[in-house]
Amino acid sequence: MRTGSEPATARSALRARFWLSLWGLVWAVFGTAVFALTGHFGWALACGVLWLVVTADLAVILRHLRQGPHYQPGRNIPPYLPPRR
Repeated sequence: MRTGSEPATARSALRARFWLSLWGLVWAVFGTAVFALTGHFGWALACGVLWLVVTADLAVILRHLRQGPHYQPGRNIPPYLPPRR
């Protein structure tokens, strides 16, 4: 059921974000290590910064998942009502 207010009341697919962030974390750690070992310190620094960003995003995702069904509702919870104007 579409209400027309989806951008304002959209829900995030937190489990998908969790796995994608975990995948990004693995690659950021791998990239940081490989570039540091091969002497490409600029690229290692870029991967290190990406590592920090992905870690922060993963912490936010885990926090929202632990907060329960308000942030990760199941199929039996109806969509949010559109905002009243």
